[in-house]
Amino acid sequence: MKTTRVAVDVGGTFTDICIMDETSGAIRIEKIASTPDDPMQAIMDGIGQAEVDLSDVSMFSHGTTVATNALITRRLPRAAMVCTEGFRDVVEIRRANKEDLWDTYKDVAKPYIARRDRLTVRERVDADGKVLVELNEDDARRVAEVLRKRGVASIAVCFMNSYVNGENEQKMAAILKAAMPEVAVSISSQVMPEIFEHERFSTTMANAVVAPVVVSYVDRLGQKLAEGGYDRDLLLLHTGGGVMTPSSVKDFSARLAGSGIAAGAIASRYIAGLCGYQNSIGFDMGGTSTDVSLVYEGEPRITKDWYVEYGYPIRFPSIEVLTIGAGGGSMAWKDEGGSLRNGPQSAGAVPGPACYGQGGETATNTDANVVLGRLGTSLAGGKITLDAAKAEAAVRETVAEPFGMELHEAAEAVVQVANANMANAVRLLSIARGYDPRDFALVAFGGAGALHGAAVARELSIPTVIVPPNPGVTSALGCLLVDVQHDYSDNFMADAGSTDPADMEAAFAAIEAEAAERLAHEGVAPGDMVLQRTVEMMYAGQWRSLGVNAPAKIDNVGDLIDAFHAEHAREYNFRRDDAPVSIFRVAVKATGVVPKADLPSSEPRPHTPEPTGTRPAWFEGEKCDAALYWRDDLSAGASFDGPAVVEQFDSTIVVPPGSTAEVDRYANLLIRMKG
Repeated sequence: MKTTRVAVDVGGTFTDICIMDETSGAIRIEKIASTPDDPMQAIMDGIGQAEVDLSDVSMFSHGTTVATNALITRRLPRAAMVCTEGFRDVVEIRRANKEDLWDTYKDVAKPYIARRDRLTVRERVDADGKVLVELNEDDARRVAEVLRKRGVASIAVCFMNSYVNGENEQKMAAILKAAMPEVAVSISSQVMPEIFEHERFSTTMANAVVAPVVVSYVDRLGQKLAEGGYDRDLLLLHTGGGVMTPSSVKDFSARLAGSGIAAGAIASRYIAGLCGYQNSIGFDMGGTSTDVSLVYEGEPRITKDWYVEYGYPIRFPSIEVLTIGAGGGSMAWKDEGGSLRNGPQSAGAVPGPACYGQGGETATNTDANVVLGRLGTSLAGGKITLDAAKAEAAVRETVAEPFGMELHEAAEAVVQVANANMANAVRLLSIARGYDPRDFALVAFGGAGALHGAAVARELSIPTVIVPPNPGVTSALGCLLVDVQHDYSDNFMADAGSTDPADMEAAFAAIEAEAAERLAHEGVAPGDMVLQRTVEMMYAGQWRSLGVNAPAKIDNVGDLIDAFHAEHAREYNFRRDDAPVSIFRVAVKATGVVPKADLPSSEPRPHTPEPTGTRPAWFEGEKCDAALYWRDDLSAGASFDGPAVVEQFDSTIVVPPGSTAEVDRYANLLIRMKG
């Protein structure tokens, strides 16, 4: 019996490896410096360092940044797009908007595929799916020959109205594959069958440009794992919160864009559930950025409005994660108006914060926390030593002297600005979406999340902060908690009040059959398949829709309409019960449930632990002696008051004055904010 599960999360600074023993639920972790030029190198080195026997691994799950980095850096192979004649510029015209309406000089980035590589053919399908003009095969063969000579690595086929009838796209793809069998071809009617042409074209374009990069990476990693003895499917985390196998990656490569950040959202939801919280906010603060996610009534918020670069949406369903440039390495600076700012510029891994002693001279959040005594000078179990003198020098030169502050006042100002930025991010994902953060628990993780989590919670009046047992590798843990998952949808545009439930049942049956076939192809047993229905609806005349859950059998459309009114009121704070409602789309989330090992637990025994010592620390301008604890020494039932600092291999936890901390049965540390 194979008894080991391995999850790997590749970050910008570190690659985290989480190893679980299925029989006991015991988890051990390994951290290794990331290798940006070839992420696979750090993975294999980390597996070797952790002494994992791949022949004993039953599941290998991986959250990857390969697709995201390829889109950000635009290190992409040459790709092409084939469009209906007259529509080659849809992805360049976009929505004629920009990220900052008031910045005259800043324009949206160019499309991932250059205009010279966007070619056209004669064909046309009307809005009802009727083929008005058959694909001109002479045009198609001519385009195929041109692209063959140009040596493109992948092609996106995007025809008008193909979302309702993809016949011409399929013919075009067949001609391209006959001329270039080795080239990846993405067709919009398969990748994203939806009415809005820019979003459909953009998603298909992103899918095409990352396909060669992602498929090559997945194939190489799979081969390396097989050489080490792993004989199961490599599972890759996608943005929707599930995993996909290499066979699905070939068709839906862009689903891996944002793969890594979804893992943290999944893990925070699971951990909050263990602690009894159905409403939670994930707060993942790393070295360069902070990712914020939200779970309401046990379900994460899902969005289709996301992108890697503004103007080029990727419309696959995704866990909504808001990312800002605030991390341990975020640098303090003075703007033109004389105000103190923090980030998004980051010292990164090299040279890193000044206290790393690698040449950094600008004060960062890490340097400020060292000066304030909240962060010690020994990290990662003694593997990393921080230079307090260099941290003080950086804070003094960057902030204290320019602003006329005392050293510790300046350090606290740096941290306060960072906390304010992160609190604003939480507000955008909670208050701006109709949720009261006081009804949630904050799950703080990442290398720096537990260092700042309590302060951010206090800023937002969040009563409880949950710190997982291994906050630095919580995202990797998320990769162990996922199921195989795919999302399918079809347009169903109709007046809700006059819709026959039988017609909706027929539409759902068609996509459910396709979903079940995909799961069966990936080896999921029928008993492990879960199909969850959603109906997207809107008030007549609107163009943005809201999704509501639909039952396994629809007998009454009126119940769906009532659910839509309620969801609209929660999201936008108003409802119009007298207004007609339109149905826009039906969708199915197809899940293949993967058995999960139970995390270890122990019966809490209330007690007050003895600190290992004290350290001077500053909070709100006051110097105090913070009690020091080592996380591994805190057993279930331990409780103590702040100010305190809890240190562990992969993170540091700050328990501020006026708060208490306790350890639950799963070794989570719960910080209760008084007042």
